[in-house]
Amino acid sequence: MQVKLKNLTKIILTIILSLFVTVCGVYSAETEQQTLQGYVKEVPDGFFGTWRVSAKLLETDSPASFKEKTVDLWNILQVGDVIKLSNPFSGASAEITIKNFEDKTIEFSKTGKYGNQILTDTVEITITEDTFSGFDTLKLDTKSEIDGSIRKTSNAKYLIKGERISGQKIKGE
Repeated sequence: MQVKLKNLTKIILTIILSLFVTVCGVYSAETEQQTLQGYVKEVPDGFFGTWRVSAKLLETDSPASFKEKTVDLWNILQVGDVIKLSNPFSGASAEITIKNFEDKTIEFSKTGKYGNQILTDTVEITITEDTFSGFDTLKLDTKSEIDGSIRKTSNAKYLIKGERISGQKIKGE
């Protein structure tokens, strides 16, 4: 009887372990797919590097929430299949999702959470040699701390210009 019970326990544990490995494998594959979503292999090396970025506010529905002018540093690098943008001034860092790349124009987005606020940047820039210009459209959602619903949305659009500090030029320039 004890031998049968031990064998039955082994069989049950094997089935549970098999189910666990299968579920973890499916979850891992879904997580990897989400991380890589939006990655475009054709992004040129000239996109990566360190950029001095200046921004001028063009329009907003919330002047108290957004600065008129800003100057930042963007470090854009690729780690495996993930593209990251960091700002050494603010300490902020985010994975970016490439939405579109055509010729020398790149559109990407990133989202950051700051307390009960979520800031989404959608950036479209055109790179020429050691500079870029384009637009950064911001959406700032303020969530209720009680139920998590969005209580307020503020929007802004900036004209942005960048100067390469380090990194490669776009090939063909």
